Parts: sequence; structure tokens; C-alpha cells
Amino acid sequence: MATRYEPKTAEPRQQARWAEADAFSVSNDNTGRPKYYVLEMFPYPSGNIHMGHARNYVMGDVVARHKRAQGFDVLHPMGWDAFGMPAENAAMERGVHPGDWTYSNIDNMRSQLKLLGLSLDWSREFATCDPEYYGQQQAWFLELMKRGLVYRKEGTVNWDPVDNTVLANEQVIDGRGWRSGALVEKRKLTQWFLRITDYADDLIDGLKELEGRWPDKVRLMQENWIGRSRGLQMKWAFAGTAPAGHDDGVEIYTTRPDTFYGASFVGLAPDHPISKQLADADPKVADFVAECRKGGASQAEIEQAEKIGWDTGLKCVHPFTGEEVPVWIANFILSEYGTGAIFACPAHDQRDLDFARKYGLPVKAVVRPHDADEGFTVGDEAYTGPGVLFNSDFMNGMEIEEAKAAAISRIEEAGTGKGATIYRLRDWGVSRQRYWGCPIPVIHCEDCGVVPVPNDQLPVELPKDVTFDVPGNPLDRHPTWKHVNCPTCAKPARRETDTLDTFVDSSWYFARFTDPKASTPINKAAASRWLPVDQYIGGVEHAVLHLLYARFITRALSDAGLMDVKEPFAGLFTQGMVVHETYFDGHEDSGKPRWIEPTDVHIETLDGKRIARRLSTGAEISIGEVEKMSKSKKNVVAPVDIIETYGVDAGRLFVLSDSPPERDVQWSTGGVEGASRFVQRVWNEFDAYDASAPANADVDASLIRETHKAIKAVSEGIEGFRFNSAIAKLYAFLATIRQHDKAGAEARMTALSAMARLIAPFTPHLAEEAWARLGEDGMVLDAPWPVYDTKLAADDQVTLPVQIGGKRRGEVVMSRGADNADVEAAALANPTVRAYLEANNLTVRKVIVVPDRIVNLVAN
Repeated sequence: MATRYEPKTAEPRQQARWAEADAFSVSNDNTGRPKYYVLEMFPYPSGNIHMGHARNYVMGDVVARHKRAQGFDVLHPMGWDAFGMPAENAAMERGVHPGDWTYSNIDNMRSQLKLLGLSLDWSREFATCDPEYYGQQQAWFLELMKRGLVYRKEGTVNWDPVDNTVLANEQVIDGRGWRSGALVEKRKLTQWFLRITDYADDLIDGLKELEGRWPDKVRLMQENWIGRSRGLQMKWAFAGTAPAGHDDGVEIYTTRPDTFYGASFVGLAPDHPISKQLADADPKVADFVAECRKGGASQAEIEQAEKIGWDTGLKCVHPFTGEEVPVWIANFILSEYGTGAIFACPAHDQRDLDFARKYGLPVKAVVRPHDADEGFTVGDEAYTGPGVLFNSDFMNGMEIEEAKAAAISRIEEAGTGKGATIYRLRDWGVSRQRYWGCPIPVIHCEDCGVVPVPNDQLPVELPKDVTFDVPGNPLDRHPTWKHVNCPTCAKPARRETDTLDTFVDSSWYFARFTDPKASTPINKAAASRWLPVDQYIGGVEHAVLHLLYARFITRALSDAGLMDVKEPFAGLFTQGMVVHETYFDGHEDSGKPRWIEPTDVHIETLDGKRIARRLSTGAEISIGEVEKMSKSKKNVVAPVDIIETYGVDAGRLFVLSDSPPERDVQWSTGGVEGASRFVQRVWNEFDAYDASAPANADVDASLIRETHKAIKAVSEGIEGFRFNSAIAKLYAFLATIRQHDKAGAEARMTALSAMARLIAPFTPHLAEEAWARLGEDGMVLDAPWPVYDTKLAADDQVTLPVQIGGKRRGEVVMSRGADNADVEAAALANPTVRAYLEANNLTVRKVIVVPDRIVNLVAN
């Protein structure tokens, strides 16, 4: 009699077996097997995980389990990115200590992650707020300080005047502090910096090595962020009286010297020395400069802000024509880039054009497209494409690069400038005026200056007796913690009260995982064994800063002799998000929607329209946009709820099967229900296995061929990060096994044994139960990955995309030349397609099959 698969009992049973066997702990000893290091970007302990988190970690788990089955020693650790402002906000709002809040969240999230059956080596777990971790971070920080890569200088920051703290660019929203709502100011503060610019060329050049293993868009984003550019640095002489100290002119940098003849004005950053001089002399200029300081300090925010300017009344002399050009102060010019001064050619730069149109300044085109004539002009969009110079005297008829070289040559001959390479990348400001972060391990002495904390006094631990009842950094007002004697002269001195940016914490954690108990920051032997990370997985939102900082710190620590690798992540995959509809009921006093959790929502359809009602009140509510799962929008689905209803494996299967892993997946109850039905059908096939079934030569041979094809397709799907395609093949393979119900016991055993191992990375609990049902020895976890015979796996199948309304909603794997009726039936039975139809209340009116190409469903 058939038995029903019960995930509520099977999944805890298998997790207990793995725990008892300590199955996922890995030694640093060289076993002779090849190593493979799989890592997901570690989470911030916010308190709970949702299915968006789960998708990320399950992807890594699929890779880890597959590589283990292929005979690799697999390192797959987990830890916590635990410092940061949210913990201090919680302290202020809830009256709890940031450490207590953080460690409580870690305990909760660890238990939730363990429910997912992830093959994690928990023996290597740490949090970045552990003194054992940040003490070693302080040690390497001091080593980099010795090597001249750490320094202090005055820098421009986002300053919240209410909370009295520096804000990251991401914490400035519409020009206001994200917590206080105060108008943010740009302020000069003495800050700690890391010399990432020393590695600018190496960081760009190293991107070439990552081609093919990193997404092209991520490599391009990093290259653009570093922004290496070849241009011209020169001085434009002033017409008439020059500002004091600038008798020889104002120094500008440009990457477009070919556009000299289109110059409309010279622009100065609001904090350029000349701007400051003018502001000191004229209150109106001072007010304008103060206005420019409002809002964020990032280039993106400044460029998106409304362009505003101030005509200084000064004039510069054009280096080629001798004409006078006005000098303006403009809010979109950055003092940190180049010299803080530009010449503007509005026809060929959109920021310059927006500014010129606003203030009625000349716009003269000097580069025309190859197919345009001499009458070419620009409207509201600057022309930045390729072309030929015109209206440009000696450069007329030249291509852009030729004209750049010619212009630089002329300026160099005149002795007023020279060709130069500069970078958009600025040194990394790591100071944060807050408590919950890694203390910067230096002491300030009036006699000795900045003194490193001796190594035998590390870690410099955060004091626990702090309060958050007053805005600002609690370390500044602590009665005793900051008061120490100078390690050099023993006179009274004070500790640095700034703490480090949390990006520092995450810039090296992957190396610490190789030996988290080491008495030095990095165990070189362990790091040599495991690094680089073979497969790194995380969100594309970290494509620039986190990844760039990690690449820099790895190089710096390698040059310091702490490790022997320069690129930390050999392979990178950026996964899509899990998204969900949002629901809201009216608005709060602030005008923001009152968001409602999906568990309190019932969806019904009336007259073809989807209606949402609140379960707790029965009232009709509004359906909002489909958005990334987030606590703020309350559109999260908790794994524990899915596990309770459908089981772990069904949830894992759905988040991997519904769309390609680099794309977003929309959560739907119908989708996870379909995955749950597949889990049950797989079990039914194993449960029905009859070891006494007689051989059936033709059927057996056919099933064996299909088994080898399935092994090939699933293997290639996993290795190519096409998890949804691999799962689609598993659905098809199950159907094939069921169709071969007359196969003999030996052939069915071969097929089912392969099926158990193929599903193991995706549905590991089900795979273990199925393996045991077949009577196989040990755990499927330790079984080798099945190998296919190339001849038997020769492809006579095709994967057909299934489209609904012109968009791909699933795929089916069919025999080449399959009857249209069979293709139609397979498409309509596909669980992903069915889930989409159910979720959108669609009825299929017509099926159009293009043989061996595509299936189109007409539905409404």
C-alpha cells in the first residue's frame, strides 16, 4: 500500500542524521581531494529571514552539494555582518543594548536558516561584532597603517545636524537624514581614509582576469566606478584682475580637449578655493555655497539634483581663440574629481547643457555625427557619440581621438598644461561617528600625535555601559573609556572615538572563514588551501562598493604578507530577488500607506477583477506594486510558514524553479503548491518501486537512455547556473520514469538511483528518504554524482519555452519532433505555467505549438 510523503517528519529526521554525522564540517587538512569554496554574501541580523534570503542561500547550497557529490572538499560557511546603525536605532527606539539586540537576532535567524537544510559548516560561524573578529581586524588595520595605506585628512561628508553624525550616501533620502528627517549638510571633517587609489590601476586591470566568471555588467560597473580616464590638465588664464593667489590662472581637468572650441563657461565646485574666497568676500555668494552644501555628497545625487549656479563676474581667456569666457560656480561640479574646475562644452555634455539652457549660456556644437552636415546642432540632449570635428579650426575633419591628441599637443607646446590620467575613484573614507562599529585602534596624544594601540592591547573593545538618550556618538561622552595613557610617553591621552565603516568588516570575512580561531588575522596556510572563493553569490546591489573594497583589501593584505591571493572571488553570481505583491489599507498621518502582511489578505475575483480583502476585518483593501520582499512594506513570506504548510523542499524547489536565478521571482501560493505536488509524485515513484519486476529489453534500454540524458541535462543546468532548466528536466525525467512503467527492476533502479542523486541538491531531505527507500547504503549526501555516457546522452530532445501573453512563463523538455498534442499537454501540465495561470486567474483559450521551437498560450 502506498505511503504518503510527510515532510514534517522526514525533514527533521534527515537534518538530525546530518547533524549526528557532523556532515558539513570540513577540515583544513589537505585530503588530496580538490577544494571548492562556496560562499553567499553573509546576512545582516535584522531578526528574521524571508524567502528572498532563502533563495540566495539555497542557490549556494545547490552548488555546494553538487560539488561535494563530484568529489570536492567543500567549504560552505556562514556568519553575520553584525555592526551598523540599525542596531543603534533599535537601542534608541526600544531601550535595548545594540549588542543584546544583535545577538538575539542572530540566535533567531540561525534557527530559521537551519530549518532550510543548508549544508553549512556552522563550526566556523562568527559575527563581525565579536571582539575576537574585530580585534584581528584592528591588527591588520594597524599593519596597513604602518605601510602608509591608512591616513587622516579633512574630507567632505554628509552631516546630520540633529543626530550629529556622518551619514552614508545611502542614508540621505531627498536631501534629508533617513532617521531624523533633518536637512543634510556637506561638512568638512577630519576623517580616516584607506588609500584605495594606490590600487586603482590594479583593480581595473584585474577585471580582465574575471571575464567569463563574473557578470559583464558587474565588471563594467566597477570599471566605471574607478573611472580611469586620459585627459588634459591645464590652466586657463584670467582676463583682467585674477583672484588672490591665482595670478597664473585656474587649473582645470578635462577628458574632452577635442571640444575646446565649444567652450561656453568655466565652472568651479562650490568648495573650490576661488569659490571660498568669493564667499568670504560676499554674503550672497556665501549663501549660494551654503545652499549647494545641502543634500547628499555622492556624484549620483549631485548629478540628479537641479542644476544651480552663480555668475562670479570673473572671466577666463580661451586658450585657442583668446575670447573671454564667464566663470560660474556650479553645484554639479565635484571638488574631489580632477581639480574641482572644468571648462564646459554644453553641446557634448548633458550636465553642462542643462546648466547652459537654464542660464542662457551659449551652446555650440563642435562634433557632428558622421552622417550629419555642417549645420548640425543640439536641442535638449547633448551629443556624446562618435563623430567628426567641425567649427574647430585646426581640428576640423579629425575623429575625436585624433582631435584630443592634437589639442593636448598644442597645449603642451604652449607650456600651459599636459596630458594626464586621473581616476573617478576617491580614497575610502572609513570613519563613522557612532558606537556600534569596530573601534579604530589609535590613541591621540598631544605630545606624540597619533599613536597605534600596541598589539598586546588588542582588541580595543567597545564599552558596554553606554546610553543613547542623547543624539551623537556615545563614545564621545563616555566618562572613562576614551581616557587612556599614551603608550609612548605615558601622559594622559584619548582614544579615537570614530568607528570603522561596516564595509571594512565585510572586506575580509571570507578570508577569516578559512580559520576563524586563528591567533593572527589570517592563517596563511588555511587561506592558501581555500582562497580564492570559487563561487560567490549575492545581490547585484553590492556589485560596486562591497566587491571593490574586498578586492582592494585582499590586495593590500596580500602585499602586507598576510595572505597569498589578490583576487578574492574567482566566480561571482548575482541572483535576482523574490518579489511579492504589496497590500495597504488607507494611509498613515505621514501620508505613507499602511502596509498589510500577506497572511492577513484574501484575494478573490469578481467580474474578472482581483479584489483584496483583509482577513481580520473583511474590509476591501488596495493592491500595490509587486516589490522586493521587505519588512518596511510587510510583503515578506517567512520560510517557517512555508515549511509548516508545504515543507522545506517544496519551498526550496519553488524559489529555484520559477525563473532563471539571475531574474526576480514572484512569490505565489500556486507555485509552491505545484512544487509540493512534485515532491509527492517523486516520493510515490520511489515508494512504488518493485524489486521483482521482470526485465523488458526495449523499455529498459529506452529508460536507460533517458536516464543518461537527464544526468547530462541536470548536470549542465547546475554548472551553468540554470537551476530552473535543471529542475524542468527533473520534472520531465519523472514523467519519463512514469511512462516507462513496464521497465524491469534493474533499469528502474538505475533511473531512480540517478533521480535520487539528481534531486539531492534541490530537495535534499526528499532525496535522502528516497535513497533509503531504495535500500542504498549510507546517505545520498555521500553518494557520487551520477556520470552519463556521451553516446547514450546524445540529444534528441528540445527545450521549448512556454509563453503567455508574449512573455516566457515556463519551459517543457520534449522529444524532438514530438506530436503537437503531447507538447500541448506537457505545457498545460507544467507546474510553473499552471501556477502563473492560477495566480492571475487566467483560462487558456488556445494553444499554438511551433514544432521544436516554442509554445504560445492564448489566455484571458
